[in-house]
Amino acid sequence: MKKSLLLGNEAIAFGALKAGVGIATGYPGTPSTEIIETLQRFRDRYVEWSVNEKVAFETAYGASMMGAYSLVAMKHVGLNVASDPLMSSSYTGVEGAFVIVSAQDPSMWSSQNEQDNRYYGLMSLIPVIEPYDPQSAYELSVKAFNLSSKVHHPVILSTNTRISHVRGPVEYEEPSPPIFGKLQKKPEKYSLVPDVARRDRQEQLKRWELIQQEIKEFNEIEGDGRKLIIASGIAYSYVKEILPESVRILRLSAPVPLNKEQIIKALEDVDEALIIEELEPIVEMQVKSIAYDEGFRIRIHGKDYVPRSGELTPDVVEFAIKKFLGIYYELKPKVDEYVPPRPPAMCPGCPHRSSFVDIKRGITLGGLSQTFFSGDIGCYSLGILPPFQEQDSLTNMGSSLGIANGVFRATGIIPVAIIGDSTFFHSGLSALANAVYNNLPVLVVVLDNRVTAMTGQNPSPSKEIDIANVAKGLGVEYVREIDPFNLKESTKIIADATNWVKQNKKPALIVAKRACALDVIDKFDELPIAEVDINRCTGCTICYDYFTCPAIIPREDKKAVIEPVLCIGCGACIPICPYNAISLKGEIPKGWDEIWRS
Repeated sequence: MKKSLLLGNEAIAFGALKAGVGIATGYPGTPSTEIIETLQRFRDRYVEWSVNEKVAFETAYGASMMGAYSLVAMKHVGLNVASDPLMSSSYTGVEGAFVIVSAQDPSMWSSQNEQDNRYYGLMSLIPVIEPYDPQSAYELSVKAFNLSSKVHHPVILSTNTRISHVRGPVEYEEPSPPIFGKLQKKPEKYSLVPDVARRDRQEQLKRWELIQQEIKEFNEIEGDGRKLIIASGIAYSYVKEILPESVRILRLSAPVPLNKEQIIKALEDVDEALIIEELEPIVEMQVKSIAYDEGFRIRIHGKDYVPRSGELTPDVVEFAIKKFLGIYYELKPKVDEYVPPRPPAMCPGCPHRSSFVDIKRGITLGGLSQTFFSGDIGCYSLGILPPFQEQDSLTNMGSSLGIANGVFRATGIIPVAIIGDSTFFHSGLSALANAVYNNLPVLVVVLDNRVTAMTGQNPSPSKEIDIANVAKGLGVEYVREIDPFNLKESTKIIADATNWVKQNKKPALIVAKRACALDVIDKFDELPIAEVDINRCTGCTICYDYFTCPAIIPREDKKAVIEPVLCIGCGACIPICPYNAISLKGEIPKGWDEIWRS
């Protein structure tokens, strides 16, 4: 046994390694990303960043059909993208083992919603395993593979931001040899034409009955007393810190499905029960149904004491427990102190900042007096903020082109669809094909910073596949590339593209191609620095109010000064200044321009 301080995500990866995972796939998305990143360090098995969650799911699913032990990892909304094969995988079952990691994000720290994916377990008849700390994340990952292999059925491992990104001491064993598969052909099981699907449905229901029995080993009754607390996932950790010993606890590490006999045993001789779980009343609904059917007439509290939104905190759990036990307790008041607002901002040198400036100037010069900026999910979501305000909607991965289509059909206003390079390959291709097929007048701007930046500098397909050629192959007639830092030329090209869309009533596509600043500066030890010539600066405020690079700050006389600690010497601010007051100082590193444009 080894013992290390691990992230919950790292613990999940080491659990998969111990179980013998042979194939692991995923699409980067906070809070799941570190699982695949950790597994990539082990070269004796196949690990892949796929272009989207559906492809990642199908790859791991296909491997499990051949008898491999496989894992797919994604954030909670990613399972929406993969929900089609998810449902089919439950019908067919698997030959090896298949674990689906769904990393949830209560309170939406980095997501557009906080959906509870345990509902997917109920809907698809796939068991859901839920860790409560990094050590349990490791142990339950091993158990999830064992369960999947034993019942030949997929298993969902549901974690959350607090589990994924907390560090804790974890005891773990050396990785086991990877389990790959061998060619197996079973069309009578895996080809879901109606006749096969009907037979698979009956087999699925039989496996579900078996799973309801096997799931008991994931849960445990602790203590005794006339009051019962049922705690699922991270709630168990908080309950153990707070709870008096005179209360019975049912620890649930498998909230879906519940074992009826186990729930009956937990409810015996109990006067009252409290269910503590994050987000939706998944456990509460199941427990109340069993209790009613079995004739228990006791009060069962749940979402009347525990909020249905936001992540659980120790304070929230303590308030619920003490209310349940009849102990007076008030939630701690928020500190009434003024904290200066710190709105999110794009990094110094971020090419997206320049792209937003280019777009606004270019479409104005192109004669587009009003438009709808149909945005998407990525770093460039920050374009919603002043002074850019170029994200009038951003709802889901790849939404920019689909929403733009609806906006035009409803209003006749030519929209601008803004999408990132990784998102373009994730779910933008079919929407672009639709735009070509249905002659959508839209200006599409693909912000290609050469990396999947928002989730931690993960690789992007744009490094290997040329976006401009893809667009041409899909039938887009007007395709051009720009360098966002070249303000004059980029503005002219965007203006020309805008005018082309107006005249031809078809889509045009611009690729704004320049590397992510964080990716660039990692490759150099010394960087040039931009400086302001105070004698030339007029205090016009354009560089810090209009361009908003965090490295540029105003003096009391409104003249600009550049903070050398923040400046990376990208030079994007130079063409922005109308008075030529900004210039680069210091030696330009060898290969500087090539790295930015590679």
